[in-house]
Amino acid sequence: MSRLALALLTVALAACSGSERAPAQSADTLTQRQRDSTLGASKLPGAQGVRRAQAAQDSAAARNARADSIQ
Repeated sequence: MSRLALALLTVALAACSGSERAPAQSADTLTQRQRDSTLGASKLPGAQGVRRAQAAQDSAAARNARADSIQ
């Protein structure tokens, strides 16, 4: 009886671990920028900070691009 219970437990654990990987793989297809943009658009606390950080990053990248084009 205990062998049957162990076998069922093993099968159940294997089935559970396989289903958890599928959503994680699909989330990996988003870039960090896309994830941050989604977070910034949400109503979560601190979302405005994410938006401001992205705006600052965009501003710095534009400034650096202008400086690079001068040289």
